Amino acid sequence: MQERNVSVQTSLQATAKKASEQPEYRFRNLFGMLNEEMLKDSWQYIRKNAASGVDRVSAKEYELNLDENIHQLVDDLKRKRYRAKLVRRVLIPKENGKSRPLGIPATQDKLLQVAVKRLLEAIYEQDFSRSSFGYRPNLGALDAVDELTIKLQFGRYNFVVEADIKGFFDNLNHDELLKMLAERVDDKALLWLIGKWLKAGVLDTDGKTLLPETGTPQGGVISPILANIYLHYALDMWFEKVVIPHCRGQAYLIRFADDFVCLFEFKEDARRFYEVLGKRLGKFGLELSAEKTQIIPFSAKALGQTSFDFLGFEFRWGKDRKGKPHVDKRTARKSLRKSQKRLSLWCKGNRHRRIPELFKALNAKLRGYYNYFGVYGNLPSLNAFYLYAVRALWKYLNRRSQHKSYNWVGFNQLMERFGITKPRIVVRPKRAVMRVASGLA
Repeated sequence: MQERNVSVQTSLQATAKKASEQPEYRFRNLFGMLNEEMLKDSWQYIRKNAASGVDRVSAKEYELNLDENIHQLVDDLKRKRYRAKLVRRVLIPKENGKSRPLGIPATQDKLLQVAVKRLLEAIYEQDFSRSSFGYRPNLGALDAVDELTIKLQFGRYNFVVEADIKGFFDNLNHDELLKMLAERVDDKALLWLIGKWLKAGVLDTDGKTLLPETGTPQGGVISPILANIYLHYALDMWFEKVVIPHCRGQAYLIRFADDFVCLFEFKEDARRFYEVLGKRLGKFGLELSAEKTQIIPFSAKALGQTSFDFLGFEFRWGKDRKGKPHVDKRTARKSLRKSQKRLSLWCKGNRHRRIPELFKALNAKLRGYYNYFGVYGNLPSLNAFYLYAVRALWKYLNRRSQHKSYNWVGFNQLMERFGITKPRIVVRPKRAVMRVASGLA
């Protein structure tokens, strides 16, 4: 990776400092910061092996004439000749037989979006709520899981409102988003640029061009921070400034992208929030999934009677080794089934690889799984996944040809030779604990 440009870093730090010190300040000359220096520095964040867009120009091809390409791109920006290319849509299969659309921008659009994303992050990282975890620097899903665990364990929460927004990325209202951005961005040129990306046509898989009136393509570099800004104003700030002050007891919202749960001390507070949440989101063109939005009693006084899922984990009250109430986490059943199905399909598709390569790749997948789900108390779920992996591998190795390749004795000898990574609990830095201890959570 290339060295970071000191001038660019200094400029971004100054922007962040101003945003932090002046919460009401509206930034004016952001578009002017999209110069050659900024774009060259932003190139290091482009995935060089990523799929190409509609122009079929890969990152490696673009890099062959990087200086010239960036010079031309900046010139087009200055002269307002820049035109966002169509976003190429691809469909990612889901376990239920359906598919999830992803949008792949052209390489030059990706580069420009990275630069704008860095500018917006410098501003909005100072504004975003500490209960928002998705698509943010140095924060991830496991940080949200840790924080939620601590809030449930040590807070006075007895009810959980579990909510689901229907097709959030497809229904994000462009006009509302631009109004939200204008709260902090007094730069018509930058808003014009973002508007170009929002209105960019989508080249569908059948070759037709779609002109979306709402939404931002999943897969686009700029989409995650725009989604966070949208829900920051539509949900987070409303919860902080309106919902909490009207609650009789404790209340807390934790969000990862469009996936969120809300905790309440008293049932009447949870019920009032549940009744108005749909109306609030409706103002911004969003709709709740009725069958996936519910109030769940969740109290240490009713051990193990109720549970809810969040970010792939099932949360429920249990007991620790001393017999005291403790919030337990295990892999959610739905998440476990999805992971098992994905692994089975992977084994099927990779069974013809050379044995050493196959085991190496499988172990990398298992380590990734353990790194996420390897939390204390979740060893039984990890073992279930491990045993499934062993059986799936045995099943598909025996389908490499018309004849059965291994009996269990031979397969066990193969495992002893090459090894399959066994489940383990991963000890991670407790950033959530540190946040609580410092009084920031």
